[in-house]
Amino acid sequence: MMKVLITLFVVVLVDVVASQCNCNTMKWARCDGTPCQCNLQFSSTYKQPIDCTTLIPKCFLMKAEMYRARNNLTTRSIGGKPVESAFVDNDGIYDPECESNGKFKAIQCNNTDVCWCVNSAGVRRSDKGDKNIKCDPVETYWVRLELKHKEVAIPLDATKLKTGIQNALLERYKLDKKFVTDVQYDKDGRLIVVDVQKPKGQPVPDLSLMAYYMEKDIKALPLFYDESKPFEVSVEGGKVSMDQILVYYVDEVAPTFTMQKLTGGIIAVIVVVSLIVIAGFLVLFFLARRQKAQYSKAQPREMETMS
Repeated sequence: MMKVLITLFVVVLVDVVASQCNCNTMKWARCDGTPCQCNLQFSSTYKQPIDCTTLIPKCFLMKAEMYRARNNLTTRSIGGKPVESAFVDNDGIYDPECESNGKFKAIQCNNTDVCWCVNSAGVRRSDKGDKNIKCDPVETYWVRLELKHKEVAIPLDATKLKTGIQNALLERYKLDKKFVTDVQYDKDGRLIVVDVQKPKGQPVPDLSLMAYYMEKDIKALPLFYDESKPFEVSVEGGKVSMDQILVYYVDEVAPTFTMQKLTGGIIAVIVVVSLIVIAGFLVLFFLARRQKAQYSKAQPREMETMS
């Protein structure tokens, strides 16, 4: 009887320890061991150790997401918004090259011969070229979040909304309140514009962490282990949920996009406008030429009349 009780106790103890060994900041992580160690699968042969006491670097998250997509593993659950899943801050999800600390390498090629430069958030900031393209590390120091909240019974107070935003970013993403420099609110459009900014030349905090986790929170489902807790802002005792998010990144050095960045529609408009301008100049030229010719013909007649 004693052996049975001991066996049951050991089984229960193992279950309790196993249940406590998880990664609160990354639901795709696999954790085991004593002490608990968590890893993200990047390939069939490589697992990246991660620190689950903080947000996981965006570069690591993207590599894990690409691995899961290649192996038909879910990257989002039922209930997400697939029509809104495309990120507006880059060309879409890609398999990035990461530094050992999780930072993006300044040049990215996505396993091809086509390469481009990215900022510290992994967002493309140059035209695409070949592997000889020159890229320097560039820090993103300013992130603008455009949020649209769900309908509420009573219009929100702008000052209290800013406090609620600051508290939510601190509690959920560990972002110090001082980096939330401005919050603007359009109650009629339910639009919230949040500026998150750090001094130029300062490497921390990495603003891409907050932005990427927040995009997943609102567009799909949370990356946190407990994905049942959505991103919400507390305002005057009530909970405000978000419907949409758009993220703009501002770098310390301006991007180097050229005409290649313009879409076909914009280029077509430029071409049409240019042709109209050229046609206008040609019309003026031929009108002036005709008038000059008529004047030249009229002069001899006037001379004959006078003689």
